[in-house]
Amino acid sequence: MVGEFDVRPWGTWHVLDEGDGFKIKRIEVNPGQRLSYQTHEHRAEVWTIAKGTCTAIVDGEEVIVRAGESITVDVQQPHRITNMHDEKLVVIETQLGSYLGEDDICRLQDDYGRGSETIAAGALTA
Repeated sequence: MVGEFDVRPWGTWHVLDEGDGFKIKRIEVNPGQRLSYQTHEHRAEVWTIAKGTCTAIVDGEEVIVRAGESITVDVQQPHRITNMHDEKLVVIETQLGSYLGEDDICRLQDDYGRGSETIAAGALTA
């Protein structure tokens, strides 16, 4: 839903736009934090870096993505966004697929003790 927002241990995200087969989020990652190493069954993602430098992990490979650059993550491809720098990282994430719910996350590794259980949309997870 446009305007949906959540605070996570690593930062925040909010939905900027969505329609049939797409959703666009603004993701802010605090310095020194990273998202889960995860996969999605139903969606691909395109990350465009708006501010900062992203150290992305895609299929186990490290890729440095700077402001103004983009990277694509395919359906079921393991991935992670990492902010290894001192300034906030801002990523514009475009999700593409037949299902874009927040419960389409399979966590492979997580710094915050969250497992691969189903994640309720909009719920704060510990």
